[in-house]
Amino acid sequence: MRTHPRHRPHAHAAAARRGRAERGSATAETAVALPALLLVVAVCVWALGLVGATLRCAEAARAGARAAARGETAAEVTDAATRAARHDADVSTTAADGYVTVRVSWSARPPVPLLARLLPATTVSAEATARAEPEGDEW
Repeated sequence: MRTHPRHRPHAHAAAARRGRAERGSATAETAVALPALLLVVAVCVWALGLVGATLRCAEAARAGARAAARGETAAEVTDAATRAARHDADVSTTAADGYVTVRVSWSARPPVPLLARLLPATTVSAEATARAEPEGDEW
């Protein structure tokens, strides 16, 4: 026959000891998990930043290709691409068969010093091609 826990004094004592032993374990688990969670969030933010940088790089390549298609000088093409990138970028231009291609790239580093030590710098690059506009009376 089973007895009710109230009638077993040693049951309360065991439960009290178990409660005291586990007291603070949630704090310890949180202290261990929180830095890992923050690291995951920081890496996700860095990944989103890379997506934004890639989009800016593609826009910079398109701006450079438009400038090159209009027949602007290499310095003006580089200036147009750099302004659109809002970043110090490497810009290269090639022309062949009536088309101009502009390639824009730069090295992106994580903004957080801890991530900069853990993750390598990433090269962001994009390329855009445009048909060269005819000069003078060719229209």
